[in-house]
Amino acid sequence: MKKINLDGLEVIIREAAKEDAKAVIDYIDKISYESDFLTFGPGEFTMTQEKEEAFIVESLNSKNKLFLIAEINNKIVGNLNFQGNEMVRCKHIGEFGVSVLKDYWGKGIGRELLLYLIDWAKKSSFTKIQLSVREDNLSAIMLYEKLGFKKEGSISRFFYHNKVYHSAIIMGIELNNDI
Repeated sequence: MKKINLDGLEVIIREAAKEDAKAVIDYIDKISYESDFLTFGPGEFTMTQEKEEAFIVESLNSKNKLFLIAEINNKIVGNLNFQGNEMVRCKHIGEFGVSVLKDYWGKGIGRELLLYLIDWAKKSSFTKIQLSVREDNLSAIMLYEKLGFKKEGSISRFFYHNKVYHSAIIMGIELNNDI
């Protein structure tokens, strides 16, 4: 757990707990209406509370998964989900998704979630973290670059929204861990 003050707000960054399942589902439902940059839209996230609880417990019990939430006054305002590869030849690499409620964009919450992930990954057996980001999500791309992520390629027609295709930029950061 990490407590930080951002823009006058006390933010707690911590691993999700089984008891957070309902609040996580409510959070994800809310962000699905707030951002066009997600891989899902309103009504597309259909996880039940029981399945979300199991997902969180699995993350807590795994050495290659991390599920973080950011809270302000016991309200989830951001999350990050990281999953490492299961295959032996690729177990050193993992991918994440991150989101923050629109009311809290630009306050540094996403940055703090990423810093937590990078620190955790360095202490683990990961030597690379990667992500996919929509090509026009410029603020996210700038944040990733500030933290050391580099553009490694793109995938055309990765996202489709409002009858328009968008490419995904693939980004990664190499960590100096020995396997």
